[in-house]
Amino acid sequence: MAHHHHAHHQGHDRGHTHGAGHHHHHGEVNTHGPAFLIAIALNSIFVVIEFAYGFVAHSTALMADAGHNLSDVLGLALAWGAARLATKAPTAQYTYGMRSSSILAALANALLLLVACGGIAWESIQRITSPPVVASSTVMLVAAAGIVVNGLSAWLFAKGSKEDLNIRGAYMHMAADALISLGVVVAGGIMMVTGWYWLDPVVSIAIVALIVWGTWGLLREAIQLALSAVPTSIDFKAVQDFLSHQTGVTGVHDLHIWGMSTTESALTVHLVMPQGHPGDQFVDDLTRQLKARFSISHSTLQIELGTTVHACSLHPAGDPHGSHKCEHVH
Repeated sequence: MAHHHHAHHQGHDRGHTHGAGHHHHHGEVNTHGPAFLIAIALNSIFVVIEFAYGFVAHSTALMADAGHNLSDVLGLALAWGAARLATKAPTAQYTYGMRSSSILAALANALLLLVACGGIAWESIQRITSPPVVASSTVMLVAAAGIVVNGLSAWLFAKGSKEDLNIRGAYMHMAADALISLGVVVAGGIMMVTGWYWLDPVVSIAIVALIVWGTWGLLREAIQLALSAVPTSIDFKAVQDFLSHQTGVTGVHDLHIWGMSTTESALTVHLVMPQGHPGDQFVDDLTRQLKARFSISHSTLQIELGTTVHACSLHPAGDPHGSHKCEHVH
């Protein structure tokens, strides 16, 4: 009946390290370990230096940059912790392992960033009316160092940013930081030449606006994953059509597709096959095809003969046989 099968992964051992629900970018998570550690160390040191210089040089722009870098360090730590947890083997209590911690991390990360932005914006708005004299050369030097630190950190994550929302969050922060530091350098140069010190808080507000704009998408996607929405990379209708066109399938219902983590998707479905159970080979092949075509790594297929009313019903009382499990009609 309910059948759970995965194609063997690059010949690695299914049994021990991570149970049957293994991680599907297994190697990748481990290769990000050093990237996370280097980026966290670099950025932590830099935040302290940058904030101190921002304070001394009377520059909210530097402090804004430091604040953003700090939120990155926390974000990186969250993302790294989630990536580590995602490789944990399932237990009797957490049958999916800790995969979905990556979704929570992406969510926390986005919220954290928005909070940090609020504080910096508040400080900057107060400074616009009477801007203090800014030590422009110090600002330029420190921000230039920021470009190097962030550029390097972003480069460390560039490879993994395609598949994983979490790594993408880390990568986007780093890339944005490098650009922001560049903006601070330019502003420092202009202030040095013109003495327009109001430019400093204005630049901080622009930085904040940029961060909020960038974080919004991350937040939205993380919330969708947290609510078990169909991941944006998967076309629900296409999967439904694909399943209903399989030989012997006369009906498809209870189709659910959701993200188990920021990288992996799962599917459960009931297939009505009046000719009888097509055999394990059919189920295995279908599972493999779902993985290859739609990159759904965990499929559970329930085969039904259609002899009872299995389909979902909005009125469970009027349907003595079926209406189990769910309350929506497909």
